[in-house]
Amino acid sequence: MEDGSDIIDWVHFEKSRGELGPGFIRILSYFREDGEKSLSAIELAMHQQNTVALVIPAHTLKGEARQFGAEPLAAVAEKIEQTARFCIETHRFPDELVPDVVELRRLWNRTIEFFDKATNPLQSRPGSPGGFGRKVANQGFGRI
Repeated sequence: MEDGSDIIDWVHFEKSRGELGPGFIRILSYFREDGEKSLSAIELAMHQQNTVALVIPAHTLKGEARQFGAEPLAAVAEKIEQTARFCIETHRFPDELVPDVVELRRLWNRTIEFFDKATNPLQSRPGSPGGFGRKVANQGFGRI
């Protein structure tokens, strides 16, 4: 969807913003940094066929995504984590996760895009009219 509501629960996002107060932007930047590291670690683990190396970054990404209302991202990360845990027990590599890792990257990129729009004052927020540089109808300023 255009406003990102299929990727982000904006009510949850705003609730987190309110609860975290002035530290929200800093914590969101940690999510961005840690999430990118987790995603890169997942992609590397898949490339190296290292099942054990999938678990912790998927678990971390899942929890952090849920904190900000990015449930689809969290759900895919959870699937990767749970499948990897099962495959460790059964001593096999989860080749079936390749499409999920691709989807995780797509969701990550879209999530960050919408988070940027929601927190950057120079970009229009999802669902809000206007934005920086938008033409405003003349309301008669300076007229008698």
